[in-house]
Amino acid sequence: MPKTKKSHLLHLILGLFLFSSSASAQTTRPAPERQLAHDIYKEFIEIQSGFTTGATTPVAEAAAARLRAAGFPDSDIFLGGASPKKSNLVVRYHGTGARKPILLLAHIDVVEAKREDWSMDPFQLTERDGFFYGRGTGDDKAQAAVWIANLIQYKKDGFKPDRDIIVALTADEEGGGPYNGVAWLLKNHRELIDADFALNEGGWGESSAGKKISNDLQVSEKYVVNFRLEVHNKGGHSSLPVADNAIYRLAAALQRLSNFGFPLKTNEVTAAYFQQMAKIETGPMQADLAAAKGSQEAMQRLAAATPAFNATLRTTCVATLLEGGHAVNALPQLAAATVNCRVLPEDSVAYVQSTLQKVVADDQVTVNLLGDPAPGPASALRPDVLSAVTRATGSLWPGVPVVPIMVMGATDGKALRIAGIPCYGIQGFFFDRDDIRFHGRDERLAIPSFYEGQAFLFQLVKLLSSPAN
Repeated sequence: MPKTKKSHLLHLILGLFLFSSSASAQTTRPAPERQLAHDIYKEFIEIQSGFTTGATTPVAEAAAARLRAAGFPDSDIFLGGASPKKSNLVVRYHGTGARKPILLLAHIDVVEAKREDWSMDPFQLTERDGFFYGRGTGDDKAQAAVWIANLIQYKKDGFKPDRDIIVALTADEEGGGPYNGVAWLLKNHRELIDADFALNEGGWGESSAGKKISNDLQVSEKYVVNFRLEVHNKGGHSSLPVADNAIYRLAAALQRLSNFGFPLKTNEVTAAYFQQMAKIETGPMQADLAAAKGSQEAMQRLAAATPAFNATLRTTCVATLLEGGHAVNALPQLAAATVNCRVLPEDSVAYVQSTLQKVVADDQVTVNLLGDPAPGPASALRPDVLSAVTRATGSLWPGVPVVPIMVMGATDGKALRIAGIPCYGIQGFFFDRDDIRFHGRDERLAIPSFYEGQAFLFQLVKLLSSPAN
């Protein structure tokens, strides 16, 4: 991004601390609309759509059936993908065409979940203790369900937007590879999803101790780089152990990695994020948040305070998969680990790989790059998007500011940005910043937050597609 544009982005972000008016609107949609969103949500959650144990096609087909029942013609509904099991759904709600379309994106695949790891069936929508539990409740079937439910309601209301509204529910954001729905659509059917800009996951509401802190708007993200660490050995009989053991070498290398941290730093977006958080926080972290830009001591304390701050301030690499050995009575001939890195946009793949090789400090441990990763650009902070997000946030949650962020994970928004379609992560679902369960055991979303998010996204899309706005 050119320096002048970066400075303009920072200026806009730093001027963003916008507290809205005290007049609060109804925070949920009417009961029939809530019921529809709930029923679609339940249907989506209870279809297994993991990368290896399920398929996205049944979810896409279920959404298409809902749309057809609501009167959407087949000519406006597309089903297709990179394989029969990996279908995507794209539906278009026609407007006047005065402006280019808006794309509403959500992925319908989920991270794998094992029943024995959970306290309930991960593929049943369970309501307990004020939460919806189930794999995908937060990532990302809540937004997928809401997009479909709201689109059906716009049609029922006779809403006439000044631009087409496109909803795309896509495959394999989590699994990636050749089946990724956004990549496949961009390559094979870009005309179906080409848009002025997109709204996606990646930005959510932050809360702590039941208090809403900020409604985050994602404008940039880390990118994913995977490495395979391998140790090869001649092996032998287990009755004749030797010091040069492949598993021990790998274990020692991973132990060194566990004790290592990439340098702490801020960029345009994260520096502004911490400055905004300093205006919101009232506790002991406030001074460190204000001083984060340029103070190693402040950044060290913030990184130690929460995993989210640590991941915002540095590139991270962590072992996620292990394999080794070939028999219980043989010395291992191979020990290997997959290391998943979430890399700051300004850090290169070559830098991360060379750093890992230095950290493992063993020439018998190879560090091999998997795939062909690349960072993506940030989305410019458009005044129309910022204004609509701020208005919708203030209407539902007076006093809650909108704060642009760099998301610590990775989303399909990167592929859109690379393709020239700006993408903004925004959901209106609030999560406790100290209890984020995406990809983990007993994933959940607060029941009131699901319905508030439905109302927020309903209003936001109308603001972004109404002639008067």
